[in-house]
Amino acid sequence: MTFSTTIFSRAFTTSVVTAAVAFSPIFTAVAQAQTLNGAGATFPAPLYERYAREVRKKHPELKINYQAIGSGGGIRQTIAGTVDFGASDMPLKKEELDKEGLVQFPAIIGGVVPVFNLDGIETGKLKLTPDVIANIHLGKITKWNDKAIVDLNPGINLPALNITVVHRADGSGTTFNWTDYLTVISPEWEKRVGRGAAVKWPATSSVGGKGNEGVAANVNRIKGSIGYVEYAYVKKNLMNYMKLQNKSGNFVDPDDATFAAAAAGADWFSV
Repeated sequence: MTFSTTIFSRAFTTSVVTAAVAFSPIFTAVAQAQTLNGAGATFPAPLYERYAREVRKKHPELKINYQAIGSGGGIRQTIAGTVDFGASDMPLKKEELDKEGLVQFPAIIGGVVPVFNLDGIETGKLKLTPDVIANIHLGKITKWNDKAIVDLNPGINLPALNITVVHRADGSGTTFNWTDYLTVISPEWEKRVGRGAAVKWPATSSVGGKGNEGVAANVNRIKGSIGYVEYAYVKKNLMNYMKLQNKSGNFVDPDDATFAAAAAGADWFSV
């Protein structure tokens, strides 16, 4: 589970305090300026695009532009004042917000989902545990017919195919959330790599893609690949996802119920 934050300059608005009222002051500003420009994470881009369409239906004189350039780019452009708001899946710390005169609030809940490209295996049929996922990304498991994967998936014909790890090539809040997960589940990952919007990927066979779209395109193109994207891109690109074992030992699908269960335990104000 992850959430995307919306970031504003304090000079733009100081009345945004919860996601429930988030877009009321935004629309007020749009009404005054006619156009509202935003930039940032690719994770929430589909929803921001839908917001823009819905606003135009009711208020054709208003326009919302959102550039999906990655969380890092959105933060930089918001600080520089070249956009009215930014979106990031990597929340800024309080001292960073205070230094730049910014405010932020959680706006969108979603899920970062591991996806794969293997012929003959239906979506949701492949199962992986946290340690196997970590060892794939660490480059310790390099083929799909590795015993650790085969033992988890009896009855599935896994090929002797090299695993290619597809990751983000740009500074990404989605990467921050995925590497945060890897850091939590794997002490070795925490020691060797850690969490961040951009990291040095240890797997020998790896490919970068720009934005969630780039990762999705590369996974769909490369046989034997594994990657991570926001769930909306799984559905949009008809991608195959795998079931992950959760803390309770159950293998779960990425869906609204799973995301809601994860969100219920989140500390929204720990940043």
